[in-house]
Amino acid sequence: MLKTPSLASLAAGLLWLVVALLSGYWMLQLWGREPLVPVGALGTPPIQSDAAGVARVLGAVPEAQATAPATAPLSSRFRLLGLASQPGQSGAALIAVDGQPPRPVVVGGVVDGELRLLSVGPKVARLGTTAGDPSALELNLPEPVESR
Repeated sequence: MLKTPSLASLAAGLLWLVVALLSGYWMLQLWGREPLVPVGALGTPPIQSDAAGVARVLGAVPEAQATAPATAPLSSRFRLLGLASQPGQSGAALIAVDGQPPRPVVVGGVVDGELRLLSVGPKVARLGTTAGDPSALELNLPEPVESR
């Protein structure tokens, strides 16, 4: 016949189970832990950066190119926004210089520096220093944008 375990033997078995589990837990904690290393000893060597490479990535031009500035075409400085002319009479043009707000200039008036408005046509304005200037600059009106 089977004997039922007494309360004392159940308590002793439970106590030994707790002791075994706790000792196993602490043994795993000690075996799994690496030796302590000071934080300063973990440092990696400092990162070396290439200042010229970073500048190139950010859009800087090399010094050889920076010394010789690229000259933009003269026509890129001016923008013709409007014209007013009547046949047989003088006219005027609405011209923006270097992205500034546009201003009206009459024929013969100074646009920028020594550059003058020589004449206006139906969709064109001619700029130059004198009337016979071979390097006269022609500004055309932009095409109107159709709205739909």
